Amino acid sequence: MGFGRQEAQALLEEWTKGESLRKHGLAVSVCTESYGRREAARLGISGAEADAFAEPYACAGLLHDMDYERHPSLEEHPFVGVKYLREQGWPEPVLRAILAHADYSGVPRESHLEKALFACDELAGFLTACALVKPTKSIHDVEVAGVKKKMKDKAFARAVKREDITGGAELLGIPLEEHLGNCLRAMQERAGELGLAGSEATT
Repeated sequence: MGFGRQEAQALLEEWTKGESLRKHGLAVSVCTESYGRREAARLGISGAEADAFAEPYACAGLLHDMDYERHPSLEEHPFVGVKYLREQGWPEPVLRAILAHADYSGVPRESHLEKALFACDELAGFLTACALVKPTKSIHDVEVAGVKKKMKDKAFARAVKREDITGGAELLGIPLEEHLGNCLRAMQERAGELGLAGSEATT
C-alpha cells in the first residue's frame, strides 16, 4: 500500500460519507499543500522533489477529519483515525500533524507541516462559506478585503473559530492578510475540484 494522496482520498471517502465534510478535507488539503510547496521553494527544492515534499501536506489535509463523522467526540477524534493510520503504517509526520490540529490532543505544533495544517483548517471552511454566499457561489468572486470584513461579522459562519485563523497566521510567521490571500489563491486554482467554480462554470 502506498501513502500518497490517492490513498488518502480513498480513505477519506471510505470513512466519510457526507459531501460537505469530504469537500472540507479537500479544501484543507489544497491550502495545506500550497504551504508545503512554498516551504519547498524556500528550501530551494524543485521539480519531483518538491512534489514529494508537498505530498504529506496534501495527505494530512485530506485525512485530518477522516474519523470525525464516525467519532465526533473529543475523546475519539482525531485519535481513532490516527490509531488506524498508524496501524496501516502511515508516516509519523502526517500523524503528528493530524493530532496537533486538535488543541486538546496535547501534541504541540512544532513542524512546518503541523503549523500549516492548523492554520488552514478553519480558514478553508471560512473561505468556502464566503464563496457560497456569493450570488455565483464562486470562490473566484471572493476577495481578501471581503474575507476580513466577514471575519468581523460574528453572525457569519459562527462555528468558525476566528482565533484559529489569526493564530495560524502567527504560527506561520506571516501577516493575516498574506495568509488569507495564500489560501484563497490555492482554492481558486482548484475551484472546480472543490465545487466552488460557481455558476460561471455553466456559462
